[in-house]
Amino acid sequence: MTSRGAGTAFSRKNYRLSTEPEKSKVTGIVNSRLLNDYLHRVFTNADGNQPAAAYRKHLTFQNLQEHLDRLLAEENDSDDSRDQGAEGRLGPSAVVLDHTSGFEGLLLVDDDLLGVIGHSNFGSIRATTCVYKGKWIYEVLISSQGLMQIGWCTLNCRFNQEEGVGDTPDSYAYDGNRVRKWNVTTTNYGKSWAAGDIVSCLIDLDEGTIAFCLNGISLGTAFDNITRGAGMAYFPAISLSFKESVAFNFGSRPLRYPVEGYRPLQDPPVADLVKARKLLGYLKNVIHIGIDVTEGKLVERDTSTWQLQGEPTVLITLAHIFNYFSPLMCKVYLVEDVLMTFLLSILERGGAVESHPLIQQLLDLMWLLMEEYEVHECLKQLLMSLLRAYRFSPIIPDLGLQIHYLRLTIAVLKHEKSRKYLLSNVLFDVLRSVVFFYIKSPLRVEEAGLQELIPTTWWPNRFTKEGKESKEVKEESAEERLRRRAYERGCQRLKKRIEVVEGLQVQILKLLLNNKDRGGGEASRYIFLNKFRKFLQENASNRGNLTVLCPPEYMVCFLHRLIAALRFFWDGHKAKTSAALSSEEAYVPPQLFYNGKVDYFDLQRLGGLLSHLKKTLKDDLAAKANVLIDPAELHAVTMDDLDEDEESATSVAQSQRPSAALAIGGALARPGWLSSPTLGRANRFLSTATVSLMNPRRPLGTLEKIKVRTLSVEQRTEEDIEGSHGNEGLLLGRPPEEPDQPITENSLLEILDGIVMMYNLSVHQQLGKMVGVSDDVNEYAMALKDTEEKISRCPKRRRDIHEELLKSQKVFSEKLNHLSRRLAWINVTIYSKEKMQDIYWLLRVCIRTIEHGDRTGSLFAFMPEFYLSVAMNSYSALKNYFSPVNSMEELPGYEETLMRLAAILAKHFADSRIVGTDIRDSLMQALASYVCYPHSLRAVERIPEEQRISMMKNLLAPYEQRPWAQTNWILVRLWRGCGFGYRYTRLPHLLKTKPEDASLPSLQKPCPSTLLQRHMADLLRSDRDLAPSFLNSVLNQLNWAFSEFIGMIQEIQQAAERLERNFVDSRQLKVCATCFDLSVSLLRVLEMTVTLAPEIFLDWNRPSSELLLRRLAQLLNQVLNRVTAERNLFDRVVNLRLPGLESVDHYPILVAVTGILVRLLVDTDVQGAERATAVLLADPCFQLRSIQYLLGHAEPSALAAAAPAPDKRHFSLHTYTEYISAEELAKVDRMLNHLSEESKQAAATTLPTSEEDLCPICYAHPISAIFRPCSHKSCKACINQHLMNNKDCFFCKATITGVDDFTKPASS
Repeated sequence: MTSRGAGTAFSRKNYRLSTEPEKSKVTGIVNSRLLNDYLHRVFTNADGNQPAAAYRKHLTFQNLQEHLDRLLAEENDSDDSRDQGAEGRLGPSAVVLDHTSGFEGLLLVDDDLLGVIGHSNFGSIRATTCVYKGKWIYEVLISSQGLMQIGWCTLNCRFNQEEGVGDTPDSYAYDGNRVRKWNVTTTNYGKSWAAGDIVSCLIDLDEGTIAFCLNGISLGTAFDNITRGAGMAYFPAISLSFKESVAFNFGSRPLRYPVEGYRPLQDPPVADLVKARKLLGYLKNVIHIGIDVTEGKLVERDTSTWQLQGEPTVLITLAHIFNYFSPLMCKVYLVEDVLMTFLLSILERGGAVESHPLIQQLLDLMWLLMEEYEVHECLKQLLMSLLRAYRFSPIIPDLGLQIHYLRLTIAVLKHEKSRKYLLSNVLFDVLRSVVFFYIKSPLRVEEAGLQELIPTTWWPNRFTKEGKESKEVKEESAEERLRRRAYERGCQRLKKRIEVVEGLQVQILKLLLNNKDRGGGEASRYIFLNKFRKFLQENASNRGNLTVLCPPEYMVCFLHRLIAALRFFWDGHKAKTSAALSSEEAYVPPQLFYNGKVDYFDLQRLGGLLSHLKKTLKDDLAAKANVLIDPAELHAVTMDDLDEDEESATSVAQSQRPSAALAIGGALARPGWLSSPTLGRANRFLSTATVSLMNPRRPLGTLEKIKVRTLSVEQRTEEDIEGSHGNEGLLLGRPPEEPDQPITENSLLEILDGIVMMYNLSVHQQLGKMVGVSDDVNEYAMALKDTEEKISRCPKRRRDIHEELLKSQKVFSEKLNHLSRRLAWINVTIYSKEKMQDIYWLLRVCIRTIEHGDRTGSLFAFMPEFYLSVAMNSYSALKNYFSPVNSMEELPGYEETLMRLAAILAKHFADSRIVGTDIRDSLMQALASYVCYPHSLRAVERIPEEQRISMMKNLLAPYEQRPWAQTNWILVRLWRGCGFGYRYTRLPHLLKTKPEDASLPSLQKPCPSTLLQRHMADLLRSDRDLAPSFLNSVLNQLNWAFSEFIGMIQEIQQAAERLERNFVDSRQLKVCATCFDLSVSLLRVLEMTVTLAPEIFLDWNRPSSELLLRRLAQLLNQVLNRVTAERNLFDRVVNLRLPGLESVDHYPILVAVTGILVRLLVDTDVQGAERATAVLLADPCFQLRSIQYLLGHAEPSALAAAAPAPDKRHFSLHTYTEYISAEELAKVDRMLNHLSEESKQAAATTLPTSEEDLCPICYAHPISAIFRPCSHKSCKACINQHLMNNKDCFFCKATITGVDDFTKPASS
């Protein structure tokens, strides 16, 4: 390379050489003797010695380049003479994955051909280079811990979708997922691997052995006597299942764990390495040696405070060094081995990053003395190496490795020019920089040092057989208390170490969110903001594309660090601007949702599609927010137009991308998450199928479209976001309901909005997933306790059983020790008190945002759905996921927050402005869960009375044309604990079985709300139209649900009776059980209504009362007859005890019916009881034996028959004394006596009716009504019931205009 000369370097930047007052000290270039000494001290020989002054060549800047060339050539000559030796290896010198012919299945390969992602059942791929002699090594960086087989194979190995590396004779593999080795057969070997581990694959072809290492620790020889000889050469190879991913290092980077005697498959660039190290030595010399111009001598300088103070001699010397050093710093191996190692050594002296300004000075030098493209490439490679080192470093007790790499990352990002370049071009575009904010969880706690950190383990052991914590909390023994306290101290030690890492990660974000560094262009925060929005867009729009999505475990850590950094800046702004809100009062103002300044991609709004909302609400936008919609935006777009737009956008996108990217139709524009996050773009798609299966769901072009007519995310400037001179920026279009006061900086509002979106995308899902470790601890603790009890009961003579039990005890104890340490890590990193406060803060932000949005009236429809989802999910997470470690009740303002969330659920579950069925269902389910727990139910009772009454009115709306099961469930929960025999948590016959999940809402203790019941009674009494329509719909649904249930159990019974072996579909059983549960809950709602407002049925001055009572009696009789008949269908199916039909039993349905009958016939006035009795007895389906069945009275026919089997027990309410009080049983006795007497009298007085006089519809009642105008006849009950749903005549379909009483003429 030709010299660029000293002068060319100065033109890049006006570097300060000296100022006037300094001219007495520095007068340009120093004298030739001093310069000669200085240059000889800087540029020493290879051995580090300097020749004597008399034999040294006199050095000046004129001959320095020649001297440097000679020094560097000495090393090159000696290296060139050394045989690099390709002996034992065949193939290209640059080793990569063979993407042309050496693969099987569907695979995605990174651009550098070193990272691979499985995209089929079991894809395989090998490298381009093989070895046949000598000792060789390569490394595999594990990005996901699933099913993979890594090792070596020969060219003759043939793989398919079922068989991969290790499944054929001449292939050998290690599988850390199943902890086995494979060579046709398989045996146990090694340790389990985890994401972030590095596997070293070693082959010794001189001895014929293959071995593996995990994170530098040998797993021992896996195979010996492997096949060798003529024609036998081994390729590195891997087989991996769908979604699994790795990155290979054949030697293109320094090996993380080199093994003595083994060579990497790709030779390191030795000549360049020697040259770079030598030049780095010269650079260090410049830093160490200072020139004292006044004394005329060289002096040692303190490197930690070194600064380039405009000394021309030093600057020109550095220019010569960088002339050779710069091109080398574009090579990845040299950046990692030379530059990164040097920068890390600067920070090794300890202290804060700020106490090492040398790194800032060196970065200044790089920008000054290197070409721009060289600096860019060098910084990119440096950050890639740092990210890779951080991600694939093993966890050690003090987290020293992670801290080391994060400190250097901070030091680099502290340099403003470097930070802005990296933000603009690298951090989100080339790297997956979110990895920097992740703290991986150790799978092997021993290697992570958790045994030393937490020497004493502990777990809760106060469990009942059902798996719930026992009610009677036993006093801890002294030993237990000591163990628990020691465990908690260990957890605190771990927490302090992890907090150091978290603090460094927050520092990185604070640098990226700096909005004061406006030197040389836009501030960092605004670059970050645009990249962050793009990141959110990728994750929101590519739900099916796993290579683009950020893994949820990374997202959780990123969310918490971002909240910490955001609140730091938010409160910092508050300190300067007293009128602004503190972060405790933070919310997102509603105008962000409709003014088009923030892009929400294609995310659903509460009111539907954005285009639809702009059409329907354009007048409201203009009137309330002074926002005018461009008429062009309202132009209806046809599907054809959309397709054309997509095609054109795709073609444009493809034309601008390299040809390699076209292999997959432009689907993968960004680097793959699942392969190494630093290797560049995963955009080569390999397929052995004739047709590519990787058709992208959405072309890239559609992602780039901006549906809202506004500035593209990439184009926005600080002024567009923050606003200035009357321009409100993001806050354009403030509605009149919104207070006119500053909230905070607009950019922080957009970041807050992004944080809420992040939680919705994947954080909540991950929080729920990690609870599994806590569940495992509980299960093993129960198993251990059970085993210890068995040991104590084991007879001494059975030593064999005793020994087996002791083995089990040891296994459970070891597993619990491991899990409790792992749980400590998870509780610190995910479920700590601080993390809980972050999620609680997010919940409060969402509540305030929804409240502000709600006040805007119709404009509330513009709010994205995810705000409501996050409000519900974050509350659910706080209640269910954090509770083992921290209690939600301890959070500040907990009661008020609970009440405000209750008000949101109560108001919006039936809000007409919300149109999405999914979000409406979620709101309904959240409200249903809310009323199951005493704490949250009391919160519902504390909301304003007007809102409570409105909520109850919405719950009592007719069930037709809407999802009613959840509504019914809410009403049932409000009643549970008040009904007849309705004080149970679990059904009596299920008590001996273990519940699947004791925390389910349906398994909570009854907590009825008398306040809400009173509101319901008032509404039913006062609104004459509401009660009939509501009860008519409940009766209709009960008729449907019970009929479906009976039909299904008939099919189940028939299937069970067949001689051939057959299985009933589990889905059918589930639907059958659901219909039964619905029938019971509908009966309970009817019981609730009869109890709270009996006059709806018994006050016959109301127009529909008699009809409703007749319909109710008819349905109750049907249910009783079906369930109580001896040896009937219901009986037989219940006795089958099929899995899936556990809830189907006599008790729940019979006590519900009994409750209604008791309320109508016993707990009412005389007139009401008479009316109810008359209607019940008049129903042709009424059978007294059904009522007798309730108290265990057998039918006379059954008594006369053969004696029943001795184990056959008759159902009787008397056997459930724990569930039914003596007072309730006495009422049933009175009811039975009353009905017995009345039925006898009715039988005596009933006159026989001829068939001609019976209603032709029901054949149960005499004809009593005639229709106008067609004069057809039926009984009143049939026509009144029919007219509630239909106006057409039964017979002729004419529209009925009126119904008159009909009395048969006496002459007839």
